[in-house]
Amino acid sequence: MRWNALCFTITIAGLTMAGAARAEVPFFNAVCPGNGEVHADDGGPIYVNGRETKLRRFNNNYYEAKLGSLTISVTVRPDGTPDISYTKKGGVNGVCNVRPNGAASAPRGQ
Repeated sequence: MRWNALCFTITIAGLTMAGAARAEVPFFNAVCPGNGEVHADDGGPIYVNGRETKLRRFNNNYYEAKLGSLTISVTVRPDGTPDISYTKKGGVNGVCNVRPNGAASAPRGQ
């Protein structure tokens, strides 16, 4: 009986560690010049100006979210913070400003 309990404990510990190592889209709020607000909940989805995008995971630290001709690229750094950039039809591209601690946009006038 003790052997079964030990095996069960090891299995649960292994599954817990495997789950913890799995990277997902982190929570963030960002502003992309000319494209507005980009938001993600922990694990996704990603929204652009409140509209849900089509999310594609390439690996544990790179995702792309598409909405029409706009592609939002999310690279997750080793510390878990995201780098966000965008590409649009015609080669238009740029870097998005990620809000500190995932904060929403600053009130107007600031």
